[in-house]
Amino acid sequence: MIDYRIEVGDAHTHRFQVTMRVASPQPGQTLSLPVWIPGSYLVREFARHLSPIKATQGGQPVAVTPVDKCTWRVGNAGRGALTLRYEVYAFDTSVRTAFLDARRGFFNGTSVFLKAEGFEDQPQRVRITGLPKGWRVATALPAVKVNALGWGDYAAPNYDALIDHPVELGTFWHGEFTVRGVRHEFVVAGATDDFDDQRLLDDTRRICEAQIAFWHGRRKVPFDHYVFMLNVVDDGYGGLEHRQSTALICGRRDLPRTGRALNKDSYTTLLGLISHEYFHTWNVKRLKPVEFAPYDYTQENFTRMLWFFEGFTSYYDDQFLLRTGLIDAPTYLKLLSKTINQVLSTPGRLTYSVGQASFDAWTRYYRQDENTANATVSYYTKGSLVALALDLTLRQLPATAEGGQSPNLDGVMLRLWKLGRAITQADVAQALADEAGQVPPAQVFSAPASLDVLGCWRALLDAWTEGCDDLPLPALLRTQGVDWHTQAGSLPQRLGARIGERSGAQQVLAVMHGSVAEQMGLSTGDELLALGEWRIKRADDLAQWHDASRAQPLLVSRDQRVLTLTLPVLSATGGDTMVLTVANTQVDAQALTRRAAWLKA
Repeated sequence: MIDYRIEVGDAHTHRFQVTMRVASPQPGQTLSLPVWIPGSYLVREFARHLSPIKATQGGQPVAVTPVDKCTWRVGNAGRGALTLRYEVYAFDTSVRTAFLDARRGFFNGTSVFLKAEGFEDQPQRVRITGLPKGWRVATALPAVKVNALGWGDYAAPNYDALIDHPVELGTFWHGEFTVRGVRHEFVVAGATDDFDDQRLLDDTRRICEAQIAFWHGRRKVPFDHYVFMLNVVDDGYGGLEHRQSTALICGRRDLPRTGRALNKDSYTTLLGLISHEYFHTWNVKRLKPVEFAPYDYTQENFTRMLWFFEGFTSYYDDQFLLRTGLIDAPTYLKLLSKTINQVLSTPGRLTYSVGQASFDAWTRYYRQDENTANATVSYYTKGSLVALALDLTLRQLPATAEGGQSPNLDGVMLRLWKLGRAITQADVAQALADEAGQVPPAQVFSAPASLDVLGCWRALLDAWTEGCDDLPLPALLRTQGVDWHTQAGSLPQRLGARIGERSGAQQVLAVMHGSVAEQMGLSTGDELLALGEWRIKRADDLAQWHDASRAQPLLVSRDQRVLTLTLPVLSATGGDTMVLTVANTQVDAQALTRRAAWLKA
């Protein structure tokens, strides 16, 4: 067994103190620390936050020599117990690493627990102690012996499990509920006193009940404990999935508050985040790409299938808000419209497939800059639209004998789940063919006559994930009795530029490739000074001073120089946005039936 002890010395220094004991080390024991954390596809070099490692064997100091950026070799001899001590600097408020101050502590195992090479498949034990008075511990790690506050010993069957259970520390709010024998804890740090905890708990329970029923029906759930850890900040958003827990961040304005009007949009966004991360308990933590079986923590793990594991999860997160009645159909269509507009406003979608975007997540999605929209497409948003397109394609096909219902994406997900192993894109195509009852998608879209049924589905899936054409969503949505409308975009949208306030001025944040903004010479970082003879100070000034009938001089500041560009006469149709609505006319009975099944609550 590998033993760890983690404690807080002086919280103001933002450092965890870690002691590690290897009972029977290998001679010249090798140690390593992950360079990335699963679910966040960027090499983050966690070792940069470790203090020098000090080692002793038999009470005598032993040299520790770095091998590379994340590996060390200890100069121990024999099999006598090896003790290692080090500190971890923890001052990252995100869900990805570790944080510690006088009010709160949090850590992921990837940031704090060195791996003893050769012992990664052995049991690992952690003692959490030495915390400030009154602090509690929340984690899904199995407890061995702990006190009422959670201080004490926890265990994991191996290193992979150890680092997949984050730990929340502090004087957080705590609530819990049980679904199908699974105890769910919800802890919230940083909330205001009037936080409506019961509403958040009740709404989360509905999401969990629906998703467990989706994946397991009445069968046994493969875990017995789950923990939601929510850190509430002034302004923030994000989440990271783990096998039996999730770490979340939201803004204080996103939470429901007793006696105050609810910000429905931001609260819906929070519920969508909760739904998304909980769905990951199955889709990516257990049902995973072959490239992740097992994880290699020393380098990037490339896969072309994040469109499935993140994109399909992004499709289902809002679907479950709809299915549980937490949102209605018009709200769902509004959220779907937002996703579609995000993809359509990304020029990179026309040159970069969602499969390639998945593969390049490490260098593009997680290293965004002003050119990202031109250089790639989000596998979250585009992937969710691939899920939507496949779902609506399946729902047009004849009902199968199995249950008498039209095939749909739910059936595909469950077929993949039942495989009980890591999957490939070929597995997804096979599940689509099986779910469709061997009816080819050529019934909906033309396909070469030479292809067999499975070949048709493979070709369709490949076209939508490795091709760059826009998905046929307007026609597909119409088969469900949903209309696709366009409306004139804003002036920045027609320009093809993203404009926002920085340092008290209106600045160009990004310029879309092939846009009017690019052609007229606008650059990222330009400060907008005046249009015509009128000063630009506020967000709406550009539209206010715009004369659609003629070209106008646009004054900008670039590197402290004032430049004069020409804003041309703009097309009235450029940069259109899309709105989805429930169709009320010319809808056949079959479309109404499909719509009722798809938008059911």
